[in-house]
Amino acid sequence: MGFKTGIVGLPNVGKSTLFNALTKTAAAQAANFPFCTIEPNVGAVSVPDARLDTLAEIAGSKQIIPARMTFVDIAGLVKGASKGEGLGNQFLANIRECDAIAHVLRCFEDGDVTHVEGRVDPIADAEVIETELMLADMESIEKRLANLSRKIRGGDKQSVEQDTLLRRALATLEGGKPARKVEVSEEEQKSWDMLQLLTAKPVLYVCNVEEENAANGNAHSGRVAEMAAADGAASVVISAAIEEEISQLDDEERGMFLDEMGLAEAGLDRLIKAGYELLHLQTYFTVGPKEARAWTIPIGTSAPRAAGVIHGDFEAKFIRAETIAYEDYVALGGEQPSKEAGKMRAEGKGYVVKDGDVLHFLHGG
Repeated sequence: MGFKTGIVGLPNVGKSTLFNALTKTAAAQAANFPFCTIEPNVGAVSVPDARLDTLAEIAGSKQIIPARMTFVDIAGLVKGASKGEGLGNQFLANIRECDAIAHVLRCFEDGDVTHVEGRVDPIADAEVIETELMLADMESIEKRLANLSRKIRGGDKQSVEQDTLLRRALATLEGGKPARKVEVSEEEQKSWDMLQLLTAKPVLYVCNVEEENAANGNAHSGRVAEMAAADGAASVVISAAIEEEISQLDDEERGMFLDEMGLAEAGLDRLIKAGYELLHLQTYFTVGPKEARAWTIPIGTSAPRAAGVIHGDFEAKFIRAETIAYEDYVALGGEQPSKEAGKMRAEGKGYVVKDGDVLHFLHGG
């Protein structure tokens, strides 16, 4: 199960620099001019989780495979993107394929780096992007409503439901609010997700600050945090320049560099964790002598669906799950001691997997 987060923002805010650091590659060309990213770059990064190393050490696992999150570097959007300005249409389509949006905002002063609007104002930048995405959604909805009318006359129930949701979204957008503000019932959620509206996606604001403000942020990032809190979104402070430096260091040098900068952990680790939280994801583990592996699932996932992340047959032919809580596995020293202490449980199809569960699935042949 893959989860994609699209990195968006105006040109020259540090998106590609951030992406380079995330993927530890120079795949995205970072340059001081608009539209240097002509094709969306995609990179999968490890989700930091110290629990996996602990489990692997206890089990003597030969291989450690962390959970992964995919980031897509999308070219700089500008005012008018919804009408095709600055290659807008192509990149709006790329955003539509993502599960969440990491909105990079320029929160640093640097006369050597040109701002497309000639000023540093992250709140205004956020509004430009949000407006373009809202306009694109409105145009998309109007086209879809026109196409649905014939199916509705034919009595197609799915089309009737889509029409209802789209009209609700359009009314919200016309009221100046993004589609994520639309109230959707649990029964409607699946159909709502299928609409893939740009402004329905959860947003994480990434405040790109100067190196000296990487630990505590600055006045610009403070304003963004207030805006995010008011909108029910999340925000994280990061210095893309620092992260790019860190990405070139080995583990020992990395730790020393972070200490010198007064940082408890790399900003990218915080960014990935924030993305995980934004998408309401959690981790379960499979552990053995061959490998210790982390698997990503949405919070609230049932045992059969969690098994299906490994292989579709595991879900279709699910019998039961043997589960040990992470804390028990560590405290008792592994699978066998946990089993002997009565801490291994057999769970059926109705079991909802908890974060940190160490699982073994039994399934039919």
